[in-house]
Amino acid sequence: MAEPLRVLQLYPKEDYFTGAAIQLRELVLGLTARGHDVTVATRPSEVWVEKLGAASVPYIPLPMASEIDLRSVKALVRILRSRRVQVVHAHKGRARTLALIAGLFVRIPVLVLNRGVSFPLDRFNRLGYTTRRVTAIVAVCASIKEGLVRQGVPAEKIEIIYSGTDTDRFHPGVDGGAVRRELGLGAEHFLVTQIGIRSWKGNDDVLDAMAAVADRLPHARLLFVGANEAKAKILHDKAAARKIRDRVRVFLYREDIPQILKASDVTVDASYAGLGLTGTLRESLAVGTPVIGTDLEGNPELVRHRQTGLLVKPRDPAGLADALGAVAAAPERARAMGRAGRELVERQFSTRAKVERTEALYRRLVAGRTGT
Repeated sequence: MAEPLRVLQLYPKEDYFTGAAIQLRELVLGLTARGHDVTVATRPSEVWVEKLGAASVPYIPLPMASEIDLRSVKALVRILRSRRVQVVHAHKGRARTLALIAGLFVRIPVLVLNRGVSFPLDRFNRLGYTTRRVTAIVAVCASIKEGLVRQGVPAEKIEIIYSGTDTDRFHPGVDGGAVRRELGLGAEHFLVTQIGIRSWKGNDDVLDAMAAVADRLPHARLLFVGANEAKAKILHDKAAARKIRDRVRVFLYREDIPQILKASDVTVDASYAGLGLTGTLRESLAVGTPVIGTDLEGNPELVRHRQTGLLVKPRDPAGLADALGAVAAAPERARAMGRAGRELVERQFSTRAKVERTEALYRRLVAGRTGT
């Protein structure tokens, strides 16, 4: 039996319910379950303390106040030495830079970077990705790998490992009834859901599309999920300006995402910048709910047009409105796309597949550095 690996996962934020944090958590739990010695360091966070403590996973809070936070660098050096870490997996740019600085004082056998967004690299970031001290880069979709290669990152340095969905938690048997009752919806209502509140996710375009279908789909309702109080008010005000305030609801941060997605008739992501592959579309298909996504970056690797969902152009509310109308008009066809999407997620986009591929990458890189 192969020896367990000693791994440090470095995440320079304190959030726990965002897509990146969920991916990190599922990777950590998966690797731990396979017998590896995994330590997690994030910015100080009570929820990380609580959740990882319950899972008996070592957790270390680090300030990571900036990319040159020397207090965090010193602590990192101590961690790397005391735990004899073989693999540092850095999530986001600040973690990468802090790890590179720490590596000036202690040897890091393998340094892996995670790349889940498609924003262009500036000169400083390009150097951080191309340096020989970075062993490998995990790109969450083929589109991101292609973009990095175009910007000068060697292709052989980049491994495509799709972000994963827990197909035991997100499955077609989930019951969305309680969510629909909470929203006051009957069987006649057509619920459109977007999870994630950021300008570049196209929330305004989704509002415009809903306003455009208001007359032809009188029972359509729109749900946004993942706002804070301030953003919820902004969304409600924007809905009122479009005369659809009574059709729009906003949930703050929730943990019952599988149930919310199952309660929905279609999940939408109208992102127009920065994305890799939209996790909520993957999760929606895992529960069998059809999806509409923008034809951008990694989305077409998951949303295969008219097979597992519909693709629309970014920044095109009219096209999105037409897609909503098409899904509402052909519910059986929409459900068939949801079923096909579930099968695709099980094959290529599950947490199990992600953990297995990440473990294999770590072992290959460690063996290459030690000559074993």
